Amino acid sequence: MLKNYIKIAWRNLKKDKTFTLLNIIGLSVAFGVAILLSMAAFFELSYDKFHTNGDNIYKVYNEIQTPRGPEAGTSQPAPFANALKKEVPGISKVTRYLQDGALVIYKDKEINMSTVWVDTDFFTMFSFPEFAENADNPLKELSSVALSKKMATALFGDENAIDKTINILINGKETPFTVASVVENTKSNSSLEFGLAIRFENHQSYTKNKEEWDSQYHDVYVQLQNEVNAQQFEDRTNPFVDLHYKESVENLKRDGAQPDANGRYFTINLLPLKDIHYTNFQNGYAKISRTIPYLVLSVAFLILFIACVNFINMSIAKSTQRLREIGMRKTLGAQKKQLFFQFWSESLMLFIVSLFIGIGLSIVFLKDFQEIFRTNVTFSMFTNPVNIVLFIVVIVLVTLLVGGYPAILMSKLSTIQSLKGKVETNGKNIVRNVLMVVQFSIAILLISGTLVLWSQLEFMRNKNLGFDKSQVVAFPIEGKMDSRRAVNLLRDQLKDNPNIISVTASDNILGLGKDGSQFSSRLGFEYKGRVVKTNMLVVDYDYIETLGLELIQGRSFDRQYPGDALGMVINESMARELDEEDPLNATIMMSDSTKYQVLGIVKDYHFESLTKSIEPLTFFMNTDWDLYYAYVKVAPENLSKSYDAIEQTWKTLEPNAKFLGSFLNDNIDRTFRSEKIMATMITSGSIIAIVLSCIGLFAISLLVVAQRTKEIGVRKVVGASISSITYLLTKDFLKLVAIAFVIAAPVAYWLMNQWLQDYVYRIDLSIWIFALAGLLTVLIALFTVGVKTLKAAMQNPVKSLKTE
Repeated sequence: MLKNYIKIAWRNLKKDKTFTLLNIIGLSVAFGVAILLSMAAFFELSYDKFHTNGDNIYKVYNEIQTPRGPEAGTSQPAPFANALKKEVPGISKVTRYLQDGALVIYKDKEINMSTVWVDTDFFTMFSFPEFAENADNPLKELSSVALSKKMATALFGDENAIDKTINILINGKETPFTVASVVENTKSNSSLEFGLAIRFENHQSYTKNKEEWDSQYHDVYVQLQNEVNAQQFEDRTNPFVDLHYKESVENLKRDGAQPDANGRYFTINLLPLKDIHYTNFQNGYAKISRTIPYLVLSVAFLILFIACVNFINMSIAKSTQRLREIGMRKTLGAQKKQLFFQFWSESLMLFIVSLFIGIGLSIVFLKDFQEIFRTNVTFSMFTNPVNIVLFIVVIVLVTLLVGGYPAILMSKLSTIQSLKGKVETNGKNIVRNVLMVVQFSIAILLISGTLVLWSQLEFMRNKNLGFDKSQVVAFPIEGKMDSRRAVNLLRDQLKDNPNIISVTASDNILGLGKDGSQFSSRLGFEYKGRVVKTNMLVVDYDYIETLGLELIQGRSFDRQYPGDALGMVINESMARELDEEDPLNATIMMSDSTKYQVLGIVKDYHFESLTKSIEPLTFFMNTDWDLYYAYVKVAPENLSKSYDAIEQTWKTLEPNAKFLGSFLNDNIDRTFRSEKIMATMITSGSIIAIVLSCIGLFAISLLVVAQRTKEIGVRKVVGASISSITYLLTKDFLKLVAIAFVIAAPVAYWLMNQWLQDYVYRIDLSIWIFALAGLLTVLIALFTVGVKTLKAAMQNPVKSLKTE
């Protein structure tokens, strides 16, 4: 019986090659795209889930109620972690965590490594791959370090790294350390990536601030005891806050801050490890969002859904051509279940062939997919038995639902109706039309999303940020040399190059550099009986001029005035924060009892992401503080030649340091990486969805024209024009597109408006965006259907009337 089903199914599929080919193309593309997108989504959703103790590990963050509203942050002072574990019950393990670069020296090799400065509990809390040695605790000794396998190979080649002595540049001095362990390279779905792990006590900031509660510069992770949950622990921290932050809370009250719903001004909260990768601190709260992976998964589902709708619609439409076959089979004694399995076997065969082709397509295009969506996903990550069984179950369910529905409809037809070759089709047309409306609604939704996403992206890329981003090259200052001396030497060697306009430096970078770093520094101080907080930036001479910042009052730092080392320049937002009639008269006393004089005011510019409003910013010229990034402004001519000159000059100064230079406009573009990925994904999904919809629409138009061939002939004989016949055959499809637009446009508007709320600076949604999406869908549908209907309308009526 099974052999007979397969044989007849194969004959029927071969008989109508157009129907079979269109279904295979649509389903194969849908399966291939859905597999790739689903893999990417599940990979993105798998971040930090491989840690054995992950359910009990949390990142500590603070919520502070300030006079300007709530603020949230993860930075903690050096004594915080040990005091928290000692004074608040419920902690099993705790570690401080500071991510910072470190120059590692071994013989003639110098490598700037991504380094984490942590406590001894770090490797017992987190489940990193096995260690070559000292698996119990590689950082037991203060002078011990752990290297990743990649960094160990870079330093030692094929030599055994264990017990080797390396030097690490700390506070300008080379300090020896022993390699106690080599760690397997961290997984690509880990938030905690590093090349070198070293004890926190060795960091240069620790010796200065180990007892200071007002110097916050690192993160803290805790592992709670099994019987303690996050809420219980957070409640227990209130006495801890009252003890150690009493003065801060009193200052908040004095300055007019309002308490939260629980009457607290300062709270310690826990962020689960599984949520860290998806968290942004916006508007004073920790905002957890998995929008991108769920959006990827949704697009995968929608594309597969459209392909399945195509199959159902084409199967229903084609059923009218098999009525006599069904009637004959029933006359000869075929039962409903036999007819069902016969028709379902045809669907199953199509699905199996399409599935294997789809898997092949996903394998072929995996590398391109990885590059476009910047993902490290591979098939090996999803080849475990659970995923394979889940995949098979999903395919079987899809096949049963999609292939089974048309099979049930055809097997339920009565014998007499089938033998007549005619059947009431209203019910089936309703189902077909509803599915087509849903299909076109999805297409309109995706097109609208594409237009809005690209519009917002272009708005951010082209927005005037308040500084010169097109002619400035920025790069990290890495190497043995003191940073200020390195910048001065760089300036001296480039001064005779006519294409180099100016050279400067700061302790931070604008945008996202090639080294992947992006951070900010904040400080608070007492000013006229209240606490004032500001972002801070340590700069070198010519910073304001090199970046093209607009000085609206006072002056910039000047080499002719040695006292400028104790001066500062502020932005407009900081000037408003000081609330002085003339901010240039302001003198500020810092915590080290040093007085700083305001020298000038620059116009507000976007030094952070466009998701944030511009905050107070203060520039310092204190030569005792280090610089980390150099900036070189070049002439607009010969940009590539100027870039090469900067690179070669830097290599002569620091021959062992890697040059990671990039123009600031490239850095700004990198900050839009997630938006670009989202826009590319939606665009790709829209194109594929439209193509699949067109395949289904084209196939249905073929069947509809075939069913109405005689009607077309009669209408032409009685004088109907080609245009009237074309309109007759296309109007029903256009009505469905119009209905889809009415449904999809409001949904698209709401979704896009919600997404835009994450941006302080955003485009205004216009009705024309959605009207354009609807118009494009109409034109695509009209072209798809019109090709066949116009050909049918122009056909000789004699030929049409002879058609059986």
